Amino acid sequence: MGRKSNRAKEKKARRLEERAAMDAVCAKVDAANKLDDPLASFPAFKKYDRNGLNLQIECKRVTALNPLSVEWAFELTRANMQSLYEQSEWGWKEREKREEMNDERAWYLLARDADSAPVAFSHFRFDVECGEEVLYCYEVQLESRVRRKGLGKFLIQILQLIANSTQMKKVMLTVFKHNHGAYQFFREALQFEIDETSPSMSGCCGDDCSYEILSRRTKHGEASAGHSHGGGHCGGCCH
Repeated sequence: MGRKSNRAKEKKARRLEERAAMDAVCAKVDAANKLDDPLASFPAFKKYDRNGLNLQIECKRVTALNPLSVEWAFELTRANMQSLYEQSEWGWKEREKREEMNDERAWYLLARDADSAPVAFSHFRFDVECGEEVLYCYEVQLESRVRRKGLGKFLIQILQLIANSTQMKKVMLTVFKHNHGAYQFFREALQFEIDETSPSMSGCCGDDCSYEILSRRTKHGEASAGHSHGGGHCGGCCH
């Protein structure tokens, strides 16, 4: 009975350790979500004055945004992405996309011009993926008049800054393989890697999937690489 009892104690101890680790992960996500402004400590990143652009950058929860700004973001996403979605197995589902962009967990980086009109945005969330605290970028969309001026790269760099400052392990995003410009931008210009959870890496559907999941680790993620407490925690939790 002694050996069996020891195995049971070890199993229980592992469960408690895993639970404590997941509680710590969720605590970081919750703390990030309670911030008023993740950019408050980085005033230099609240403006973009390069390549003929003079923009102000703000970071807000969707619940703090003017509904007109969220509607603008949705319309820009539809204009830029609908045909790409229609070329994928997902298809374009307008109601689901609108709900996603209005979800109370959504955060927005917004770039505004001198007239306070929005010209670019990123929708992101603090979440848990496979046992790790992450900043997940859902969208980065720019109006045509502000493209190829370094603004998209700047917004992603802000996301990386926010991820580091909130102790997230990595920045993650999903990109269509047939969106060649975006795929090359993230892989080459921003040095994102194919994440281990991506279909081509996990083997769930491989080449049949039209997308890849990309990620780039923060300094916190690099320090703990290989020590995630994943198990069955792929997908969001803590909510």
